[in-house]
Amino acid sequence: MGACHVATRISAPDPLEADGKEAFATLIPKPPGRLRRFLAHEWTAAAGAGVLLAVAMTWPAAPDAATTIPQDIHDPLQQAWQVAWGGHALSTAPASVWDANPFFPERSSLAFSDSLLGYAPLGMIGDGATAAVARYNLIYILLHALAFFGAYALTRQLGAHAPGALVAGLAFAYAPWRLAHGGHMNILSTGGIALALAMLARGHGFTLREGYQSGRARPIWVLAGWAVAAWQMTLSFAIGIPFGYALAVIVLIMAVAWLRGHRPDQPRQVLISDLSGGALFAVTTCLMAMPYLQLAKTYPYARRSVADLAVFSPPLRGMLTAPAESWLWGQSHQEVRATLAFPPEMALLPGFFLIGLAVIGLGLSAWRVRTRLWLAGTTVLAGYLALGTQAWGQGEYGYVFLFQHLPGLDAIRTPGRLVVWVTLLLAVLAAGAVSAICDRAHAITENQRPSHPRILTRLAVLAPVLLVTVECMNLTPHPRVPGTPAALRNVQGPVLVLPSDPAIDQAAMLWSTYNFPRIVNGISSFSPISQHEIRAASVNFPSTESIAYLRRTGVRTVVVLRDRIPGTPWQHVSFTPGADSGVRRRDVGTATIFTL
Repeated sequence: MGACHVATRISAPDPLEADGKEAFATLIPKPPGRLRRFLAHEWTAAAGAGVLLAVAMTWPAAPDAATTIPQDIHDPLQQAWQVAWGGHALSTAPASVWDANPFFPERSSLAFSDSLLGYAPLGMIGDGATAAVARYNLIYILLHALAFFGAYALTRQLGAHAPGALVAGLAFAYAPWRLAHGGHMNILSTGGIALALAMLARGHGFTLREGYQSGRARPIWVLAGWAVAAWQMTLSFAIGIPFGYALAVIVLIMAVAWLRGHRPDQPRQVLISDLSGGALFAVTTCLMAMPYLQLAKTYPYARRSVADLAVFSPPLRGMLTAPAESWLWGQSHQEVRATLAFPPEMALLPGFFLIGLAVIGLGLSAWRVRTRLWLAGTTVLAGYLALGTQAWGQGEYGYVFLFQHLPGLDAIRTPGRLVVWVTLLLAVLAAGAVSAICDRAHAITENQRPSHPRILTRLAVLAPVLLVTVECMNLTPHPRVPGTPAALRNVQGPVLVLPSDPAIDQAAMLWSTYNFPRIVNGISSFSPISQHEIRAASVNFPSTESIAYLRRTGVRTVVVLRDRIPGTPWQHVSFTPGADSGVRRRDVGTATIFTL
């Protein structure tokens, strides 16, 4: 009877149940019959389709995994190092995981940026820069698959039909604004948010169609939802802190509803799972926050200010502007992007087709009118907060107020990233609209007339999916990763790589994954004063003064990449140490190693 008919059958009476079985089937089925049902299950199909779609949408990340990296050779190289360092630390000295090897002589340098610590177990697979790049590409593919699956599962649990959930999954995982962050894995890793909300809704027996149904509550999914939420916090505070506050608001609303008796009592096991899972989430968040709180005390100049917000706050037109990497809109929005002060953080288009479907969902939807109004109001609020200081009243009643009063938000200078929530809410509205279209198409099919041929009803259902898919197509570049100089494969630290600047330091971090020596080089959201001082002192290296300074600092090796020197402050240096300096020099390929 078509896609809608199938979706209707598998979603009734519970949108996360199919043929009377639990939606999230066990991953280790025992009897052969259960194995067959698992392989044929909607969620197995959705997960598999999500992976295949991710491979296609991130192409050529899969075939060129060991040699190229998405977007550019800057932040992705740093983040490939982060995952590699996490795996190295967990397998050698877990207690010292925050004391990473860059930014010598500083300590706890993993906290200088979002840690991506949740991906660290994958970092234990393979060694060296090539493995780190291949691992990065694998995670890059899978995080898109998880974002798709998470949004699909969430909207299905809320009561959407499969085509509506497909629209939501596509929009949440591949929205045009995400393309500007192709090199920011910490910003792209949003799948845990949607999946955690799906599990929590499933565990509490909640849908947007029927509200709470205590008889459908599943305590195990409540606990699993909190566990996924805790894992999400280990990936990125830039995305995780707003997520934490969103969960707090949801818990508050649930508590108020419980006290006022506006929903059925939840089983005792659900309450126990909530308390246990909430405690796990809180402890994980606190443990993750401790190094960053210490960082703020040690480096007070790293604190963000309202002036920092003003630099990165997007204007309203940014919400309708696509990044250059958008296949459909990138070229046509070039002139508008030129008016944005910082396009990578200000081109925030969730998708015109997504917005259109969400607007349709205000009038035609599977959700109740009150639910639509709540979703619309929350979307507007999230959009208002995302504008930062560019919002009405210069944000004094929005993000600036929260920035000044809510713990943790003072570390986030990029309010535009709240577009994650704008996109998710629009996706839920759009899923409601597509599901309503699905219901009407099914009704037409059931009472088919010659004037309403079956093909038209199917096209009406598939058209939103196809339109959103086309809008999500990208032109993301995949440049080749610079090879590791032979001189850095077995170098003994502490080491300084010259030239030292943002372009080289991120590569140096990646190159250090062979044996993780302590290195002066490093790039993060802020630079410690010691790094600036060492760079300034080494401009005349190997002068007597610079050698003495580096020795006092603890640097024992300097590696000069001669092919990278032109155009840098070191281009006029001869790199010939004095006879009485006590420095040994040897050339290895295009590099020179100085042992102090």
